[in-house]
Amino acid sequence: MSRFDHLQQDQAMPRDYILRLQDAKGSHNAGRKAENLWFLRRKGFSVPTTYVCTWLAYARYLEGDAGVLEAIEAELAAKVDLEQEYAVRSSANLEDGLDFSFAGQFKSFLKVRGTDAMLAAIRSIWETAGSPAARSYLEKNGVDPGELRMAVIIQEMISPDTSGVAFSKNPVTGLDEVIVEAVKGSGETLVQDGVTPYRWINKWGNWTEKPAQTEIGIELIEQVVGQTKAIARAYGQAVDLEWVYDGHILYWVQLREITSLDIPIYSNRISKEVFPGMIKPLIWSVNVPLVNGAWVRLFTELLGPNDLQPESLAGYFYYRAYFNMRALGEIFELMGMPRETLELLMGIEAEGPEKPSFRPTPKTYTLLPRMVRFGLDKARFARRLEAFLPAMEEQLQAFRGAGVSALSERELLHEVDQLYPLAQEIAYYNIVTPLLMQVYTRLLKGQLDRAGMDLERLDLTGGSDEFQQFEPNVHLARLHPQYDELDPEVKAQISAGSYEQFRQLPGIESLQEGVAQFLEEFGHLSDSGNDFSHVPWRENPDLVLKMIVNHVPMESRSGDRMHFRDLPLSPLHRPVVQPIYQRARDFLWYREAVSSLYTYGYGLFRIYFLALGRHLVLRGVLASEEDVFYLTWEEVRGIVDNGQVENDYQGLVKERKREMEQVEDIVLPSIIYGDTAPPVETAGSESLKGVPTSRGQYTGPVKVLQGIEDLAKLEEGDVLVIPYSDVGWTPLFTKAGAVIAESGGILSHSSIVAREYGIPAVVSVPGACRLADNTVVTVDGYRGEIVVRE
Repeated sequence: MSRFDHLQQDQAMPRDYILRLQDAKGSHNAGRKAENLWFLRRKGFSVPTTYVCTWLAYARYLEGDAGVLEAIEAELAAKVDLEQEYAVRSSANLEDGLDFSFAGQFKSFLKVRGTDAMLAAIRSIWETAGSPAARSYLEKNGVDPGELRMAVIIQEMISPDTSGVAFSKNPVTGLDEVIVEAVKGSGETLVQDGVTPYRWINKWGNWTEKPAQTEIGIELIEQVVGQTKAIARAYGQAVDLEWVYDGHILYWVQLREITSLDIPIYSNRISKEVFPGMIKPLIWSVNVPLVNGAWVRLFTELLGPNDLQPESLAGYFYYRAYFNMRALGEIFELMGMPRETLELLMGIEAEGPEKPSFRPTPKTYTLLPRMVRFGLDKARFARRLEAFLPAMEEQLQAFRGAGVSALSERELLHEVDQLYPLAQEIAYYNIVTPLLMQVYTRLLKGQLDRAGMDLERLDLTGGSDEFQQFEPNVHLARLHPQYDELDPEVKAQISAGSYEQFRQLPGIESLQEGVAQFLEEFGHLSDSGNDFSHVPWRENPDLVLKMIVNHVPMESRSGDRMHFRDLPLSPLHRPVVQPIYQRARDFLWYREAVSSLYTYGYGLFRIYFLALGRHLVLRGVLASEEDVFYLTWEEVRGIVDNGQVENDYQGLVKERKREMEQVEDIVLPSIIYGDTAPPVETAGSESLKGVPTSRGQYTGPVKVLQGIEDLAKLEEGDVLVIPYSDVGWTPLFTKAGAVIAESGGILSHSSIVAREYGIPAVVSVPGACRLADNTVVTVDGYRGEIVVRE
C-alpha cells in the first residue's frame, strides 16, 4: 500500500513537485511553514521569493521512485533563478509548534546555489526525516512516524542588515506585550551560535524594556512591533515570527502560532485585602469552595452555564491566598471584554495608548437579554433581603453550640455539613449586597455631582440607632462611662483582674449585665472574620473587659455632615434623588446586617471543628484540639469516616507548623505564574537574573559544563549551567532538571530544547558559569530568577 492514502490517486495525475509559494495553498501538501508563509504573503506582508517542494516528492522518494529526483532537477532548472542563493528548510506537517518544535531534528541549509546543491539539500532533509533520531523523537512524543510528511521550502536568501524574532505575546507568561529580539547580520546566530540578542518589550504602545545601547535603530524595531501586532490580528492567534531587514525592506521568513498560553496567573493584589496573612489548611479547604462557590453562582446568573470551578479561582502558595487572574480573564471573555483587561486587576501599572479598557464590545451586547433579567432580579433584591435576614438568623440559632460536647465525631461532622450550605447562602448575599450598595451609592453620587454637591458631605446613616447595632465602638462608648464613674478602688480591681473576677464583684450589676450583653451581641467577632481559627471575643472575655476599660471615645463627624432633608436641591431634582438616596441608605444597612450575619454563621464552624479536635486528641490522633486547624477538611473527614488512623497526623501537623514558621516573614511576589510555588529569597540568599524562556520552577544542584566533553559530570536532576548551546549540546538535556545559559534568547537552542523537554530555562544570565558545582539553586522559568540556596 502507498505511504499516503492519496498517493495512488496522485500517481495517475500529472503534478508539479516544485511550486511557487503563491500556488502552494491549494496543493494541501506544502507543510505548515509554507502555509504560514503563504498566509503572510496573502495578507500583504513582505516575504522573500519562496518555492516549495511538496511532500508528494518525498513520498515517491520513499517508494523508491528513482525518477523523482530527475523531475525535481528539471523543475528547479525551469522555475528557480539558479544565480540566487537560497535557504533550504523542512516544512513538515507536524512541526512548527512552540512546544513541539522538532528542534535540531531536521537539517537546514543556507546559501545554497545551483541545482546540484539544491537536490543534495532536499535529499539530506528527507533523510533526516526518516532517521532513527527523528523516529525516536516522534515515538517519544506519542506520534506514529508514519504520520510524518515532509515538504521542503526553498527561500531566497536576503542579504541581512539586521535579523531577529518577534512575539505578539510573552510566550512564557502569556502577558499582553510584544517582545522583539534582534542582532546585526544573520539571524542564524540567535539559534546556532549562542549570541545574546538585543531585547525590546513593548506593552500597550510603550517601551517597558529596551537596550541601554545598540546600533539597531528604534525606527526599525517600531516597524517590527507594528507589523507583529497586525499579523497577530490577521492570524487570529498569538504568533512567533522570524524576520530579516536588508536595509530597505522588512521581510518575514517564518510564522508560528504560540501555543499553551493559558497558564494560570495568580495575583495577590485583591486577595491580600480580603484574606490577608497566612491561612491554615482547614480554613483554606472550607473557605475556598464556600466563598468561591458563591461567586460562581453569581457569574452563572449573569453569564449562563459555564465551566468555572470554585477551586480554580484561587491559588494557595506558602499558606497565602492568590486569585487566579486567568480564570477571571475567561469571565471577561464571556462578558465580551478583552482578556488582557485582567492585567489591570493584577496591578500591572504600564501605561500606553493601547492600554485595554473595560468597555463593552459587540459580544457584550449579545448577553443583553440575560443581563436585563439579572438586573431586574437584583432590582428586587431588597425584598429578598427582608425575608432572608430573619429566616437565616432563625436557622442559625440551631447551631449555637449548646451540647456540642455530647456529640460524636460523626454527629459533629453532620452538623458541619448542615451548616455549610447555610454559610454559602449567606456568602452569596454577602457578595451581592455590597455590590448593590456600591451601585446605588454611585447613582446617588452622580445625582449629587450634577447638583454640585459632594457625597462625602451627606450623612447616609442619619444618626439612626439601626446602624449602631452593628458597631461595637458605639456600645463600648456606652459601657466605658459606667466603668469610669465607679470608685477608684473598684476600677483598679477591674483593671487588674480577670473577667471572672469582674463577674464576682458586688454592686456593679448594671455594668456586668452590659458587658455580658456586649459579649452576646459581638462575641463572634475576632481579628479576622474570614478565619475561624482566630480566637473570637467570646473566648477571650478578658480582652473585651480591657477594651471597655481602655476605650477612648471618638469625636463624631456627623456634625460636619448634612442630612438629606437639608441638601439644597431644587424642587424638581429632589423627587428624583429621594428614592436613590433611600436605596443607598437601605443597602448600607443591609450590607452591615448581612456582613454581621456572615461573620456569625461562618464563625460557628470553629465550635464544631474544635469539638472534633478534642475527640481526635482523646484518640491520640492530635496533640492539641487547636491542631485540627492544620488539617484539611478532607483529612478530618477521612479520619472520622475511616475510624482507624494509619497516618501520622501529629507529625503532619508539626511539619505544617514548621513550614508556616519558615515562610512567615518571606516577601512573596505579587504575581505568580503557573501552579508551582515560586522560589523565594531568604536572608542572605544570592540571586541572579536573566531572561525566562521555558516555564516552570526547579530546585537542584548546579553542574557547570563548558562543552559536551563534560557530559560525565552531569547527573540525573542536575541544573545544567552552560555558556551557550547549539544542536551539539542536545544530549545533555535528557538528564537536566533545568537549564541556565550565560547567553542566548527565546529562540536560542537551549531555550527551544528546554521547552521541548518541559524543563525551566533562563538565558542571558551574566556570571552563571562562575557558580560552583553542586551549589543548590532554584530556577524560576517564569520570572527569570535564579536563587542560590547553598
